Amino acid sequence: MLKFITKNPEETISLGYKIGQKLKKGDVIAMQGTLAAGKTTITKGIAKALNIDDTITSPTFCLISEYSGKMPLYHMDVYRLEGGDDFVNLGTDDMIYGDGVSIIEWSEKIMDELPEKTIILKITPNDDGSRLIEISNWKNGEIE
Repeated sequence: MLKFITKNPEETISLGYKIGQKLKKGDVIAMQGTLAAGKTTITKGIAKALNIDDTITSPTFCLISEYSGKMPLYHMDVYRLEGGDDFVNLGTDDMIYGDGVSIIEWSEKIMDELPEKTIILKITPNDDGSRLIEISNWKNGEIE
């Protein structure tokens, strides 16, 4: 497991950028963390590394946002779904097993539907405003 501490949103975006530089087609990131933990913030850095110029916002109400860059980014929020069946019925297989990168916020609800190779990224806010970011199942090399 990799562990990082970021002290502010800029550092969280910077870590996301470093992660994004290492991602490959077909990578799936299961984001976990409380409301306002920083899931969308770190996604902004990942998108920047994928040469995506669009403004990244939380897909809470639209469920899935698709962005074009050096490879597609599928940003999903499953907070409002009831579980795995709802997720599958959205037609997410083409995204998860496709040529882009999939980031799934609130992934705790649908882990059984995700590939075994899914990267798990857990963000925990600390009392001082910093974030503990833990990454497991990472096989894409060092993050410096």
